[in-house]
Amino acid sequence: MRINKYISESGYCSRREADKLVESGRVTINGKVAELGSQAESGDEVRIDGQPLGAHKQHVYVALNKPVGITSTTEQQIKGNIVDYVGHPERIFPIGRLDKDSEGLILMTNDGDIVNRILRSEGRHEKEYIVTVDRPITPAFVKGMSEGVRVLGSLTLPCRVEAQSARTFRITLTEGRNRQIRRMCSAFGYQVRRLQRVRIMNIRLGELPSGKWRDLTREELGELFATLDYQPQ
Repeated sequence: MRINKYISESGYCSRREADKLVESGRVTINGKVAELGSQAESGDEVRIDGQPLGAHKQHVYVALNKPVGITSTTEQQIKGNIVDYVGHPERIFPIGRLDKDSEGLILMTNDGDIVNRILRSEGRHEKEYIVTVDRPITPAFVKGMSEGVRVLGSLTLPCRVEAQSARTFRITLTEGRNRQIRRMCSAFGYQVRRLQRVRIMNIRLGELPSGKWRDLTREELGELFATLDYQPQ
């Protein structure tokens, strides 16, 4: 098994994070420094920063209502990182990102394999947001946003946009470009005043207070795994 998959299946971090650990020379296999593509098998002694990689733990799946100001990173040297903020007893990491100046639903887990399933762009998994802008929304804005906007040299995918009030709209995306909604709004001369994610696939923010987290329910996990055609190992 490739070392990044071996580490992610232990629940330590995602494959992408594992690659970073390997690249920086922090991983050893049976006393030898691992390289990208190195193989590890059951019974091998894998260490990170000299500490043994723990036995596989029970998977954790968490929904957090991230407040503004918290950064979606596992880098503990960054003040306000999401891992320290949540303070979960297990080592969990975010699935994807939510901008520091945005708020709302973000999923966290210690299951590295499900991260790739959720983030794969070809899955076209829905994410829903409520957005408040600096001036009144027009029918032309709603239509233009829904049909696709040229952002960083390419057109965004069509999406659902519904006006909620004079300056607030609901938008459902099936892609996740960097600061996508803010860039889309800017293309029409609007500035985002508040951006809240309220749904990822079948997982809804609901009444979860800002700054609080909860475990996903059995029903939520069942539907999520079925949609992804996934079973935890």
